[in-house]
Amino acid sequence: MNVRLTIEYDGTNYYGWQAQPAGPTIQGTIEEALNVLLRQRVRIQGSGRTDAGVHAVGQVANFVCLEGRDLRRLQAGLNALTPKDIVIKRVERVDAAFDARRDARNRIYEYHLWTQPWESVFQRRYAWHVRRPLQVSRMRAVLPFLEGEHDFSSFRAAGCGAAHPVRKIHRNTLVEKQDELVYHIEATGYLRHMVRNLVGTLVEVGTGERSVEGFEDLIGARDRMCAGPTAPPQGLFLTEVCYD
Repeated sequence: MNVRLTIEYDGTNYYGWQAQPAGPTIQGTIEEALNVLLRQRVRIQGSGRTDAGVHAVGQVANFVCLEGRDLRRLQAGLNALTPKDIVIKRVERVDAAFDARRDARNRIYEYHLWTQPWESVFQRRYAWHVRRPLQVSRMRAVLPFLEGEHDFSSFRAAGCGAAHPVRKIHRNTLVEKQDELVYHIEATGYLRHMVRNLVGTLVEVGTGERSVEGFEDLIGARDRMCAGPTAPPQGLFLTEVCYD
């Protein structure tokens, strides 16, 4: 049977989602637990990769195993065998044709910016501390330039394995909270470090280092050297994967 997992994790101590020999990964850790529980080698398919240090509250994965498994016991067993920074939120049987990566329509991320002058003991693992004041109105003014289908080469990291740089952003917003600023983005897919590169450039707009008028030209430039720095990974969260 085909089983779908909904997963929450703190990516601080992991080398990202994808299994690799360099160190512990989310995929590798879950697969090791499944191998113990199911007594068979299992390979899970994630909806997409997250980089080292990036978190998720709604990652989706699927795998195939023998019929007759008790899914409640499977969920309990996985949560008992994986570290406390990985939680299996939901386990459900799905159609045999379901593929967590291929069937995903949109993926929603959010990036957290800690905007107070002082550091936060609790948010240092989950937000980028930007010490300089940010003009949120300037940052919001450039968001419409990003929406729609574009060539996002200017925000594509070296080593990106995507076949082409065109992606479609359905929406992106900035929400001010008491002590932080949260950037929300929903797109069909992303290039390597795309969200973090967008955030790094938006911060330059917010601090006045980059003009609002020149931001639109970044997309047409199709040159990573023209955009801003890569924001650190700890502020980034995969919040939801949409299939409908």
